[in-house]
Amino acid sequence: MAAPATPRQSLILPRASSHSHSQPSAGGLTSYRVTASHRRRGDFVFVVNPLGANGRTGKQWKQLLPLLRTRLADQCNICECITSGPSHAIDVTREAIKDGVDAVIAVGGDGTLHEVVNGFFWEGSPVCALDRGPDHSTALGLIPLGTGSDFARTFGWTNDPHDAIDRIVRGVKSKLDVGVMEGPNREPHFFVNVADIHLSAKAGYFASMYKSFGNLCYVFGALRAFWGHNNQDMRIKVNGGEWRTVHNVTALCIGNAKYFGGGMKITPTADPFSGNLEVVILQDFKWYDFILKLHRLYGGTHLSVNGVSSMRVQSIEVAEVAASGGVFVQSDGEHFGFLPTKFSVLPRAVDFFC
Repeated sequence: MAAPATPRQSLILPRASSHSHSQPSAGGLTSYRVTASHRRRGDFVFVVNPLGANGRTGKQWKQLLPLLRTRLADQCNICECITSGPSHAIDVTREAIKDGVDAVIAVGGDGTLHEVVNGFFWEGSPVCALDRGPDHSTALGLIPLGTGSDFARTFGWTNDPHDAIDRIVRGVKSKLDVGVMEGPNREPHFFVNVADIHLSAKAGYFASMYKSFGNLCYVFGALRAFWGHNNQDMRIKVNGGEWRTVHNVTALCIGNAKYFGGGMKITPTADPFSGNLEVVILQDFKWYDFILKLHRLYGGTHLSVNGVSSMRVQSIEVAEVAASGGVFVQSDGEHFGFLPTKFSVLPRAVDFFC
């Protein structure tokens, strides 16, 4: 479709023809493009998951759109993309960046943010604009409206969308670190919050089946994960060093930020602007340990608990001692696969509205 002669305040973007695993086309999503004479106003693409928080995200977005037009119309073209299914946010983000937009804003929960962040990359490298020059970069933003919104908790943000709009209007940005994970096929995948292994990852996998229960989904997921759970010996390699064995691992969490599981402060010293990841290992925990120490896990005071250790790393590789192929791995609450997996950090990878 030809670019309109004048910028429009809101456009619903069609699904990109490319898939999340294919390179975006040079033509991009022309439905939200504007002519060069309007580039000075900037293009902000809001990627909205209408099904987030059991449909509340879509309803809240409709109420927010008039406010956004009032607050931002003088400085940018407001473009809206309503996602239609898994990986759509990845597709449209890649296309938008190639088309040279100034910002992509994730509207929803941690899952929507996770997809948008992965759209900033292609085959392990950042996606770049085709015609804006090497100095142009697309910023990442967040309006947290999802079920968990754990990433927002690291900054002390609530799910108040008016606060999020204020942040975007102010335009203050910092360079955000992004985590990278690679499975046996070495294909890179990206995360901004927390990646985790074994019990917690299995709980997250099952929690996704109970999203209709809100934050209770994490409780149901944990109960199901405990059924038949066994602690495992694992091998780890930190910062490219020697392999060493860690016995009876219950869960291993790699934090770029602090929270997961609906508010559990699992990696309490993680800082997404530090250039490091925090690794927290829980060893030899029983089901009753989680009940007795749950308040410590939610409060972030568990690092002094017996059987808990923490370290700061730039990279860590994790594998089973006795390979079974059944140890779960997830990132930002999304199922990734199974061990072995390598985790590393890309420092200062993305401009982020904060």
